[in-house]
Parts: sequence; structure tokens; C-alpha cells
Amino acid sequence: MTQRFRIDAGQLVPEDRQSPSPLAGRSGTYALMPTAPDLLIFSRGPSEGGSIPAPRVVLSGDAGGFPLSDLMAFLSQSRWSGIIRVHSPGGERSVTFRDGEVRGASSDDPADRLGEVLVRLGYVESPQVEAALKGQPPSKVGRALVEKGLLQAHDLFKCVTHQVSEIFHAIVLCREGSFFLIDQPVDEKANHSIQLSTQSLLMDSIRKIDEMAHFRKRIPHGRLYVAKKRGSDGKLEEDEDRVLGLVDGRRTILELGHAARLSEFDITKVVFRLLEGGFASVTDKPLLVPVAVATGSAPTSGQSVGQGGTAQGKPAASAAPAVDPRPAARVFNFIFREIRDEVAKQGMDREFIAAANAALSGQALSSSPVLEGLSFQADGSLAEAKLMESFERHHAQLGSEPLASFKQALSDVMFFLLFQAGELLESRADEDLARRVKKLLATLEGS
Repeated sequence: MTQRFRIDAGQLVPEDRQSPSPLAGRSGTYALMPTAPDLLIFSRGPSEGGSIPAPRVVLSGDAGGFPLSDLMAFLSQSRWSGIIRVHSPGGERSVTFRDGEVRGASSDDPADRLGEVLVRLGYVESPQVEAALKGQPPSKVGRALVEKGLLQAHDLFKCVTHQVSEIFHAIVLCREGSFFLIDQPVDEKANHSIQLSTQSLLMDSIRKIDEMAHFRKRIPHGRLYVAKKRGSDGKLEEDEDRVLGLVDGRRTILELGHAARLSEFDITKVVFRLLEGGFASVTDKPLLVPVAVATGSAPTSGQSVGQGGTAQGKPAASAAPAVDPRPAARVFNFIFREIRDEVAKQGMDREFIAAANAALSGQALSSSPVLEGLSFQADGSLAEAKLMESFERHHAQLGSEPLASFKQALSDVMFFLLFQAGELLESRADEDLARRVKKLLATLEGS
């Protein structure tokens, strides 16, 4: 545990005088470097060099003077493993990296707790979380809710990844306080079941910052009430249609987000689109009486708002891909079977496959079109012929590097299965499975 000091009458005084001082062996003359108020840095002069074993701070700085987004990008490009910890007026948050990718996150802000995320997104109610926490550590609240039948396994996975993304986003937004890069071995057991692309998170964070600034010009905050001006014209996107159906003039934007299971950013984006399309309006007071709504078609101006990326027709057929996805498909299928076989030893493979298929059918694991209509077979694999057919049919939608997109989609599925298995297996079996999967994934490098 880190020993704490206080500055008393200009003197540096340890709070616990009984413990051995961490300054023992650090004798010498030190210069106090000019820093922000939340950070003290001493530098020995002349330097004597040397090193101490991990964990140790290898980089620290002022969050207000150095963009943390740039630091995150560097950590990703250098494939760094360790922890970045940020102390700010909003609390202490940290993100764990392994080989440059995000493998976990933590926060002491109550709003970042998994239970709060589950409630905020509308998957469970607060009393259900409180009941699940009785006799359980907070880290097990998600699994307890799944076991009680109050939460689907793929929804838990979705909320955990959302929780990690939100903590990452809060760190990138931080403009006060201090940050520390800690060289520390990453716990394979604790972090193997989640992996998020740092570059994707960074792009998403920057996009959200820009978009939210645009939304805030018309929607200053989430406590505004939303009133319906007219009904759906049948051309709205799924989320827009669903939210419009919930609009009654007596719910705020945040309350609509809770009911629709959308984050604050996502519900703000949907409401903004409804405002732009003339389907809704916002006010600072709730409506006392529901207003009758017209059902006419949308005006031509602004009709395309919120509809970007939706094609009116199917993309033209294209030639077969020049890359061969079969080797990657076979490696991932081998991994899927390994995971299923380990779960089968506990007699829970049927439930495991059923939960995985429910997640696949609901597109909860990946937005990639290559997984549409697929399901796991009894042995835990995806039918290779159907997978190849889907890749050939959708490869034009997979971007400039279709094979990389294909691998990422299967990787997303793999991490969900590992997440599921980690909740069902004993610690040793889970660690052994993680090691086997890591070796199998190594065979894909460079391919």
C-alpha cells in the first residue's frame, strides 16, 4: 500500500510514522521541480541511476498540460503493457493495457460502478442491484444478476464493455489533476476476458467530444423534457423509432435514455435527430396533458438527418475477395471449441451455447455483417461453410482490410465466450484456458 505524506508547516511528514519509511535508501540532495498544485516531483542531483522492480511509476505528469489522448495513442502504438492512473477532482480512474490494447478499467466514482451502469442503461432496477449485492462482493454483482435470471449474459458483457469505455472516455476528457504510468504486470486472470481497441476508443472519444459540442447547441443538458410533435413516418432508424414511441412529454432526455437502455451520449444523439427531423421538441417543463400527434410524412428538408449510412438498396455484388479467411476461421473455431469443451466439463455447455447464440442473434457481440444469421453448433464452433459464404457476401462492407475486420469480429465473439467461461470455471481451469487461447492466437500473428 502506498504510504501517504502531508505537508505540515512546509515540512514533508509521513502520516504513519510507525511504518518503515519508503524514503530509506533515498538519501541525497533533491530539487523540487515546478509542477501543478496536485503534483510534487523531486529530482536527485547529481543523479545516481539504478532501478527498482515493478510495480513502479515510469512516467508522471500534469493532466492539464499534456493531452491524455496523445499519451493513449502512444501507448497503443508502442504496444505497452501496464496501467495508466489519473487523479482528478472527479475521482481516481485507471485503465489497464496489455500489448497496447485496453484490457480493463477501474474508478472510485460511484457513477462508474457496474451496478450503476446496469441501472443507468435500464437493464435492472436499483433494488435488484442492492439485493444482488447482499452477501456478494461488488465485483460479482453482474454474475449474481445473471444467476437470478434478471440479466442476460450478453447484456452483462455489453454493460462491462460500456463501463470500460466510459472510464476511458472520462480519462481522455480529463483536464485537471495528474497522471501516472505504472509499469506493472497485468493479471491474466483478471483481464483476459475483455479487450477493446485503444485506437477505436480514442476515435470514439474524439468523435463524441465533437458531436456532443454540436448537440449541446440545441440540447444544453439532459434534464430537458421531450414532447412529441408528430408520429413516425416509417423511415426512422430503429433507435429513433423506439425512443419516439417512449416520448410522452413527461420524461426527460436522461429518463428516456434509461427507458431505452441508451447512454447519455446516445440518447442525446437520438433526440437531436428527432428535433432536426421535426418529430419532437424539448422544453424545461413537463407536459401536464398528452398532446395529440399528427402522423403525416416528414418534410423533405432535414428528412435525411440521422439516416446517414443507411442504403436504400443492397450493395452491388462484387468479385470474390482476394484474401483467404479460412485459416483465421479455423483458428478461431478451434478456440471456440476449446472454450466450449472446458465449460462442458462443468456440465453447463448447453446453457453456454444457448447464451452465446442469443447474443449472436441479437448482434450484441459485434456489429459486423459477417456474423448475421450465424449460430454456434453443439461443439461450440461456427459452421465454416456458412462463415465463408457470409464473408464472400459481405466482404465489400468490411472496409479496406476485410480480413482484419473479419478477424476483429471473431475476436469480439471470442472475448465474450471467455468472459462467459470465466464466470463458470474454477480459477485454475480459467487460467489454463487463457494460456491455451493465447498460444492459439499467436499463430494468427502476421497472417
